[in-house]
Amino acid sequence: MREVLLLCWRDTGHPQGGGSERYLEQVGTELAARGIKVTLRTARYPGVPKAESIAGIQISRAGGRYSVYPRALAAIAFGRLGLGPLRGIRPDAVIDTQNGIPFFARSVAGAPVTLLVHHGHREQWPMAGRLIGRVGWWVESVLSPRAHRRNQYLTVSLPSAEELAGLGVDRDRIAVVRNGAEAIPVGVDTGSPDTRSAHPSLVVLSRLVPHKQIEDALAVVASLRGRIEGLQLDVVGGGWWEEKLRERSHELGIEDRVTFHGHVSEERKHELLSSAWVHVLPSRKEGWGLAVIEAAQHGVPTVGYRSSRGLTDSIIDGVTGLLVGDCAELTDAVHTLLRDPDTRTVLGEKARVRAREFSWEQTASGVFDVLQATARGESVSGLIGSSSYADHYAEHAAEDSARQ
Repeated sequence: MREVLLLCWRDTGHPQGGGSERYLEQVGTELAARGIKVTLRTARYPGVPKAESIAGIQISRAGGRYSVYPRALAAIAFGRLGLGPLRGIRPDAVIDTQNGIPFFARSVAGAPVTLLVHHGHREQWPMAGRLIGRVGWWVESVLSPRAHRRNQYLTVSLPSAEELAGLGVDRDRIAVVRNGAEAIPVGVDTGSPDTRSAHPSLVVLSRLVPHKQIEDALAVVASLRGRIEGLQLDVVGGGWWEEKLRERSHELGIEDRVTFHGHVSEERKHELLSSAWVHVLPSRKEGWGLAVIEAAQHGVPTVGYRSSRGLTDSIIDGVTGLLVGDCAELTDAVHTLLRDPDTRTVLGEKARVRAREFSWEQTASGVFDVLQATARGESVSGLIGSSSYADHYAEHAAEDSARQ
C-alpha cells in the first residue's frame, strides 16, 4: 500500500475536535511512519493554513461544518484530474469518517472506501434542531447503510458494531479496531498514593458539549458535598458548552468545589489524572471512551453510564470500573468508591493492567490490516488486533447476545 486518503469533518486542532479526530490522526501518523503517503482532508477554521504537514500527514483544509463535505468531494474529483489542492491523488484506500454524516467518498474516490463510524448519533441529532435532526438521522440510519452496503465498515468497540448491525449493516463487513493510548509523558509521575490529592477528588476528562452530560458530574458533587468533606471536581477539557456548565455550578452553589481547566497540555492532563481518586464519565453516548484508558494509566477507575454503549467495552464492570443506570446510581457509586479505598485501589490497579494492552501502534496495525484487505477486494469482521482473553470473551459474548 502506497497511499491513503483520510476524510474527517475536523482535525485535532479544531476547537471542537475530540476522540474521533485523534483516532484518525494517530492512525495516519503510524501509517506515515511506515512510508505510506497519508493525506487528510478536513474543514478549515480560524488561525490555520489551508495546507500543512503534521507528523507525516499532509493536511488539506477547506469548508465549514457542512460545506466541508461537498468541497472535499470536489477536491477529490478534481485532484484525480490533476487539478486543485489534491491534484495527483491516487489513494489505494480511503477512510471516510462518518460523524453522523459520511462524505459519500465512494462516488468519487476511485479506490476502496472504508467507513469509520465511532458510534451512532440517534441521541445527539435532536440537539441540531428538529428538521436537521430528522434529516441527519435519516441519512445516518437509512441512506448511508444503503449507499455503503458493499463497503467495509470500521468501528472502535463491540457495542458500536452491534449498533451498526442493528441499522442493517452486514456483520461480515464490520471490523472493530479499538483506540490506542499514548504513553504517559516523560517527567509526569504515574498515578500512585504519592500523587493523589490530599482531599477527595473527582476528575472529568471530556469535551464540553451537551451530550457529554457533565451536568451529572456537577450534580454528584452537589449531592455529596455534605457527606464527603473537602470534595473537589476537576473538569479537564474545553468546548462551547462550558459557560452553561459554569452557570449550572453557580446554580448548585458549588463554584468553590469545581475547577474548569479548559484545554490543557498533555503533561498537565496527566498530572490532573494522576492526582484524582475517581474518574467520572457521564456521557450519553460514547463509541469507546479513550478517557477511560487514560485515567486507567494512572490507576484511576471510571464510573459511567451503561446506556452509553461504548463504555460497556472500555470499562469491565466491577473489574476496572463501575457502570450505572442513572444519576442517582452514579452518585451512589462515586460515594462508595470515595469511602472505600480498598475497592477503589483494586479497581484502579486492574484498570491500569488493562490499559497496558492498548497502543496506537497496535491500533494502526489493525487498521492497516483492514485497509489491505479492502485493497485486495476482501472484507473483514470482528475484533482486529486483540489478543487478551478478556477481549476474546467480550467478542464471543457479544456474538451470543446478538443471536439470542
